[in-house]
This record gives sequence, C-alpha cells and structure tokens, in this order.
Amino acid sequence: MMTRVPDALEPLAAAGALSPGVCATLACLWEATAAKPGNVYRGADFDDLSYADFVASAAVIGPVMDRAADHGVGATVLAGVAATCRAVGVNTNLGMLLLMAPLAAVPANQSISGGIGRVLGSLTVQDAEQAYAAIRLAQPGGLGSAATADVNDARPPTITLREAMSLASDRDMIARQYVNDFAEVLATAERISQYASAWPLGEAIVQAYLELLAGHPDSLIARKCGPSMASEVSRRAADALEAIAAGPDARDAALADFDFWLRADGHRRNPGTSADLVAAALYVMLRERRVSWPVRFY
Repeated sequence: MMTRVPDALEPLAAAGALSPGVCATLACLWEATAAKPGNVYRGADFDDLSYADFVASAAVIGPVMDRAADHGVGATVLAGVAATCRAVGVNTNLGMLLLMAPLAAVPANQSISGGIGRVLGSLTVQDAEQAYAAIRLAQPGGLGSAATADVNDARPPTITLREAMSLASDRDMIARQYVNDFAEVLATAERISQYASAWPLGEAIVQAYLELLAGHPDSLIARKCGPSMASEVSRRAADALEAIAAGPDARDAALADFDFWLRADGHRRNPGTSADLVAAALYVMLRERRVSWPVRFY
C-alpha cells in the first residue's frame, strides 16, 4: 500500500514551485553549507560569526521573503535585517537580502530574467529610504562614505533605490545587479545548474563561486583591503581553478591552501560579496525549478 505524501510536502515531492520564503531559506542554507574558500561553512567558523548564525538567519528570513511581492523591495530588506538582528545579533545576510528581495518580488507567473527588469524599474524613493535604514541597522564592514546619496546621511534619500545603486555600481557587485538586471547572478545560476548535472551540488557551488571570484574582484575585499588585494584574490582564485583541473588530489590541496590564505589576516579577505551572489543564484535555481530532487549535496 502506497503511503500518501503529506499535503505540506506535495510541491517538493512533485518538484513543483516552492514559495519565495522556502527558496530564500534553502538558498541561504546551501550557500552557507558549501565549502567555499574564505567563507563560513560547516566546521569553519569565524571568531565572531558561526555556521549556526547563518542557519538561524536563513530560517527567520523565510516568512519575510514570502511577503516581498506585497510589501515591496525596501520594506522586505529592512524586515529581513531586523529579523536577523533579533535572531543572531550580527550581520549575516544584508547582501543576500538586497539581492533576494527583488528576485522574490518577481511575479510567480514570470521568469526571473523576464520579470526582474520591471521590478527594478518600479523601485521608489521609499524603497531607497527603507534599504538605507536596513544598511545602517546591519552595519556592514568597510562601508565607507559616498559623495552623493551617502547611506549615513541624516537626510533621507531623494532618488529611487535603483538610482542609488547605479551610483555605486562601479565599485559594488551587489549594486551592479540593480543596473544590469542581475546579469552576474543569472550567469552564476547557469553555471551551478550545468555543474550540478554531473557533480554533487556542493562541488558545483564551489566551482561556480571560484569562477565568479576569478572573473570579478570581490567588493567586500576591495572595501576592507583595497582594490589591489581584491585583484590578488581573483588571481589566486584563477590559480585554484587551474589546479582543480588537474584532478581530485590537486583539487583538495588547492582549495585548502586558498582557504587558509584567505583566512590568514583575521578573515579580512573574506569574499563575502561573491558568497551573496551565489546565494542569489541558488534562489534563481530554486525559483525556476532547475534543481533535481532529491538533491545530492556531497
């Protein structure tokens, strides 16, 4: 006699559509679990930030993301940061929220690539004000200041969130997604999807992360350590990719060496922006049903 699948699990059992909240939570969990060099992952915490912090953060933003289409992008980012601060008291996911909120606002009957431009084009001054409040609440590292539309300015912004992001797009990869309709996020989702057809998902994520990092200097590293260090990290990521191509033993050694070097300076070389884009790419994969269930992660 066949056991009936519980109603709550029907969408997953049929590989059907998952809610925005489930997509966001699962994307954040997978991103944090993949052993990406220089980042927190299972068994590799920072002194002030743990894998458990990322797990809790992933859980509490799910309900927030489920309401993104109704509440708007700025309100979703602010609510997500507030929920995270209450849960873990530290910034784990500001970048992820800034990326996932527009993705979660794309109507369910539209593809991400087809709908994200309209979402970004409809962003308002209020979205900017709420996103700025979220950034101040999260207190991200190495933020610095800007000559125009500074997030720390006491006066509220007078431009839309997309316009504000365009001012930072030359120096920040997350801001750039608001200008180029999430080009790097969509490209990374495509890479992970291709690799996951042959490899465990965790390995596919690491490979795509290294390719992203090799091709685009990480914004967080650039803010904390300067553009030259960000370029050096990209060069070393490219070297790691070359070593990986030599086989499994070379792969393990290259990843371990790169991970150690990234952590050697009190994790100031943490490629956090690249991790955020990977999380957003995983959201796209889940939203567009590019994941084969059951997932083989390891």
